[in-house]
Amino acid sequence: MAPDPFDARKAAASAWFATLRDRIVAAFEALEPEARFAVTPTTRSGPAGEDHGGGRMSVLRGGRVFEKVGVNISTVWGSLAPPAQRAMAARGVPGIEADPRFWASGISLVAHMTNPHTPAVHMNTRMFWTPGAWWFGGGADLNPCIEYPEDTAHFHAALKAACDAHDPGYYARFKAWADEYFFIPHRSRARGVGGIFYDDLNTGDWEADFAFTRAVGEAFLPAFLPVTERRLGTPASARDRDCQLIHRGLYAEYNLVYDRGTKFGLETGHNADAVLMSLPPLAKWP
Repeated sequence: MAPDPFDARKAAASAWFATLRDRIVAAFEALEPEARFAVTPTTRSGPAGEDHGGGRMSVLRGGRVFEKVGVNISTVWGSLAPPAQRAMAARGVPGIEADPRFWASGISLVAHMTNPHTPAVHMNTRMFWTPGAWWFGGGADLNPCIEYPEDTAHFHAALKAACDAHDPGYYARFKAWADEYFFIPHRSRARGVGGIFYDDLNTGDWEADFAFTRAVGEAFLPAFLPVTERRLGTPASARDRDCQLIHRGLYAEYNLVYDRGTKFGLETGHNADAVLMSLPPLAKWP
């Protein structure tokens, strides 16, 4: 059987996500005097127990900076379960109704901070392949419970620079998409102060789309670390902590009810702990 012409591209994407994971984990651990990531292998098995890939779940808890942060990578494959297959068909993925095979690789990060003045953050980038299509997706968004306009401006400026280097129309388009995607309908409010979000990115030029996805990943640390370092020593009151826990409730609601990645991970049988890594360690509802 002739090799899949996409095999080399899949391998390159999977290797990149692992490299980005290592860089982010090292940068986060450099902020922590004692806490370190616990790394757990994850697996995805087929109906008969066959190997369908997996990844690494890396979680740091109880740090001076990070109350809980997870940085996960995975590369999985197999056949889509009927609910996921129907969802892909509804999105117009060519041929997915006749052939449910898929391959997916990516990195997913969520950080819930110790200091209420330091914003929570989310970032992910991924590549998805089916026999009839391929695409990239991802983005990042900032989730403060106490907003500082200069932090929001810095975060967005870093993402805009990454977008502008590839297409001058990307930032406005993907910012608007994030504003729509990270909105909580039942609360009639946004989850945070936005960022960028994109999906189904296939311009026909795989190299260009992969380069843009790498740029989004590379922009994350310059976008987030200065904001984190700026707020580390800000005094926090009991009222600030209460505000933080209530805001985390919004985050949990969104991820459990609306997040596309959460739904896909659970529907395709990936490790549930890895899929639900994004949930905060503590939350509160008024």
